Amino acid sequence: MLLPRNSRGFTLIELILVIVITAALAVFALPKVLDTTLWRLRSFGDDLQAQHQAMLRLALQQRRPIVATITGTGVSWAYGSGASLGSLTCPATESPCIAEGGSRTVTFNSANGGGVATSTGAALPVTVAYGDYSQAYRIETDTGLIYPVP
Repeated sequence: MLLPRNSRGFTLIELILVIVITAALAVFALPKVLDTTLWRLRSFGDDLQAQHQAMLRLALQQRRPIVATITGTGVSWAYGSGASLGSLTCPATESPCIAEGGSRTVTFNSANGGGVATSTGAALPVTVAYGDYSQAYRIETDTGLIYPVP
């Protein structure tokens, strides 16, 4: 009488398939997971929006003009008199991260009238971009609100 074989473990084919799938994931997926450029730039964009809105509120609360200066390497905020309020610089490994060149300004509570003035006189585009990542934002000239553009 033949006794049934008690099989334990994996077959050679199963082990080879697991190795092939793991290798494929390592080659294609792992570099995307470990590349933190996307996360740093998204974080910069989120911080930009939050700081922008905070400065807009501060200008209205204090009834003082605040000027945001946008350059390719970041944004700085200062009172109209020139006293600095802070800055937000691009991540060190992704600098410059603002696609539009030159220096542009947004003045909150312009002329103490509650309005917002941009150096271009129109809605101001700000594009956070580096490598394959790009996210456009728009700063409205009348209200000063900033929002991502799809």
